[in-house]
Amino acid sequence: MTAARLRAFAAGALAALLLLTQLPVARAFPASAATARFAALAADVTQADGHRYGTTDGGGRTMDAAQVVQGADGAYLAVYHTMLPDGRFHAAVATSADLVHWRRRHDFGAGSSQPTLAADGRGGYVLAYEKDPDNHIAVRGYAGPRALLAGRAAHSFDAPRTLSSCAEGTPAITAVHGDTVELTGHYRADCDTDRQLTATLRDFTHWQAAPAPRPDRAVAAYGNTGNIGDRAPLELAGRPMTLIEGQRRRDDFAGWSTYAYDPASGRADRIGLRTGGGSTSFANPSATLLTDPDGHPALLVGLFIPKEGAAPGESGQLLYWREL
Repeated sequence: MTAARLRAFAAGALAALLLLTQLPVARAFPASAATARFAALAADVTQADGHRYGTTDGGGRTMDAAQVVQGADGAYLAVYHTMLPDGRFHAAVATSADLVHWRRRHDFGAGSSQPTLAADGRGGYVLAYEKDPDNHIAVRGYAGPRALLAGRAAHSFDAPRTLSSCAEGTPAITAVHGDTVELTGHYRADCDTDRQLTATLRDFTHWQAAPAPRPDRAVAAYGNTGNIGDRAPLELAGRPMTLIEGQRRRDDFAGWSTYAYDPASGRADRIGLRTGGGSTSFANPSATLLTDPDGHPALLVGLFIPKEGAAPGESGQLLYWREL
């Protein structure tokens, strides 16, 4: 081989190597024991101990982006949103005894979406949601379950937008310590695509938010160039992890995937979700540990299946649980 051909071959090999380093690859090892445990429990919906596709409340409203927690009395609470005929999202809270049938208890009003709920450790609840117009994060505090179900907030805070002039929202409450609420969310970076943020609210008065680039990088490593949005914290196998959605390309609703992110390593595993019908797009992940209707410890998972990536009969909100 001539020197010229050797140089050309070497240049071509280098170009191929550089290209390969930019492509998502199958990882030989999971990001953590927690992400591996989640995949083992939740990847195959057909193995669930209970499930419901296209979840709606008793009034027929779709329960999109539902997040479920279990109250101290054992009853289940879900917060979710629905697009109503007024052309706006309405967040609501519902109760259930079996995780399948839901009774809507309160509508939080037009322009509320992507709600998240957490116990405050003092018998009450903290609710956060995205609020429009001027999409921003709103946080409400309730003295107890009755106040929550009646919509009587004892504390109220609407966060200023500090990272994007266009939108900040899709909150998830990660911890409540006394009068301090820790959250994650998204901001519309450069008014173009959603990226991750962390925030702290103190005394329902002082708000501080900052970008969170590590989970962005972990999800973008799989070739996602669209929005990196909703997420949910979870602890499994004695370690914290975060479920997070990533979009292949902006405005591609058939291109949503769910990832399990390990905050310690900064790595994420793509969860190869399988449904009975073969749906291919999964957004708005949520997960919680609870006691299922049969009295067993279980992992409950929520996913929104866009119609663009849904098998027949599977579009909308999916709730399913697997006994531990």
